[in-house]
Amino acid sequence: MTVNIEQFKTLMRVDFADDDAIINGYLSAAENYIQDAIGTDDNFYAQPAVVDRYETAVYAYAGTLYTYRISMTEVKALTMDATVNSIVGQLRGKYAEWEEQHEGS
Repeated sequence: MTVNIEQFKTLMRVDFADDDAIINGYLSAAENYIQDAIGTDDNFYAQPAVVDRYETAVYAYAGTLYTYRISMTEVKALTMDATVNSIVGQLRGKYAEWEEQHEGS
């Protein structure tokens, strides 16, 4: 897994260091969120067929957290991250297949 702050800052067009601590926190939270939604075995996320989707989901979710830092409002709003939801759904299926193949190994 090669999620890193420099790649995130490039994707989000952040060219200053003021938010580095916040961004690192969001990247960590995003990785935890994605892995909690799918499964926590690091070997799964290291597979070539999974790496790009995993990183995309992490960057997308961290980007949502970074863009919408404070979500206090008097109006009820639904937060939907279609990119993350789509990739998590795909990776859940791959994770289930991967677990079946690696049971007992």
